[in-house]
Amino acid sequence: MTEELTTCDLICPSSPEGPQEDLNGLTAGQMDGEQPIFSVLSGGVKRQQSAGDTAVGTSPSATTGDTESGIFSGECELCVEHESELDWFCGTEQKLICSHCAIVSPCRGHTVTPLATRATAVRNQLVDVCEKMQLQALRIEKFINQTLTDKEQKLQTAARSAREHLLAQVSAAREALEEEEQRLLEEVQREEERVEQCLLTQRAHWSQALASLTQTRSGLVHTLTHSPDAQLAIGVQEIAERVEEAEGVGEPCDTDQLNLNPGCSDSKLLRGLWATAVLLGPNAHGSTCLKFDKRTVSPLLSLSDDFYTLTFLHKKGRQPLPYDPARFDCWPNALGALSLSSGTHSWVVDVGQSAAFKVGVCYSSLERKGSGNEARLGYNTRSWVLSHYDGDYSFCHAGKKVPLQVVRRPQRIGLLLDWPSQTLMFYEPDSSAVLYSVTQHFIAPLLPACAVTDRSITILR
Repeated sequence: MTEELTTCDLICPSSPEGPQEDLNGLTAGQMDGEQPIFSVLSGGVKRQQSAGDTAVGTSPSATTGDTESGIFSGECELCVEHESELDWFCGTEQKLICSHCAIVSPCRGHTVTPLATRATAVRNQLVDVCEKMQLQALRIEKFINQTLTDKEQKLQTAARSAREHLLAQVSAAREALEEEEQRLLEEVQREEERVEQCLLTQRAHWSQALASLTQTRSGLVHTLTHSPDAQLAIGVQEIAERVEEAEGVGEPCDTDQLNLNPGCSDSKLLRGLWATAVLLGPNAHGSTCLKFDKRTVSPLLSLSDDFYTLTFLHKKGRQPLPYDPARFDCWPNALGALSLSSGTHSWVVDVGQSAAFKVGVCYSSLERKGSGNEARLGYNTRSWVLSHYDGDYSFCHAGKKVPLQVVRRPQRIGLLLDWPSQTLMFYEPDSSAVLYSVTQHFIAPLLPACAVTDRSITILR
């Protein structure tokens, strides 16, 4: 058995009074989709209730709200002043009045409307409100049933895809890391076996040489102490042969072949992963609070008031500075004010458009005076710098340059010093790409060091 559904529409009969009057300044035509659904009632019906109470406040039957007045209940109320039926509505004072009030007083000259017209207007407004509420309910229902459901399905799909992508990346990284670990362990093992074999060979050779030398020496000592003069005189040739044999043993010499090659454990992959973990990991080290030490700044440079920026000065801009043993007097150098001898530190230097600069570290014992290499960054054993000059990048230490392949010219250069692993690394902050890294046994605290002969460089805070 089927059921028939009947739709009941809200229909408000037309007013016999002609065009609808204003409902608290709002007509039915002003009810558009941009108005809040109850705004048309907030100034009309509610204010009508308050005003209606005031208008009939002295009548026992008029002390009730408008919901109990003739507008909705159909009860007939009388005007207290004229004892006439309250069949008109004063739009100015928002209250019910009789026809005498509208003509004589107190509402003479006000905007008045027949009660039936007013009630019809309110009903029409309520119909509009109910229709909008119904449409809003349908939209909400559609949002719940379609949009949210679709979003939930997409969320599950996206989360599943993200997990799979994450696991695939971690799996690939783990696989590559495990293979690199195995390769490096085997390389270290081979290097260890090579050095061990060299040590065994050297031990056997020099043990045999020691025995031979000892035996020859003992024979010569015996000849020296037990041979008569005549035998010594005629045995010079034999003695000379024994001495020559002993001299042929040679002197032992320590070589790098007897040491483990540190490069056997060097890995670009591991170095990159380590750098990424230090720079971007959950325990990443932020920039050190670092400034330039004004005592060290060369007279070829000017230092900003905040001690962060070095600017190269042309001859006209240079001024003599008082003598200071800490100041560089010939090379355009300056050192940082923070000594580094433990932990992990990183800082970034903005090199901008400078075509000639150096950034790195040095011992505090670096020579400050003179134009020799001992005071020139990168040209002695006390400084390690990344240098940029005439478009070329290189790592400089002890006068040796290692050319660097830089894909794009960096605007900023980062430095990372990890004291526990004795590692100094230069990197590009924007991509965290490693430009160069070096492992060195540092024997003294280090100071950040910079030089510039074009424009300016700045330590970023």
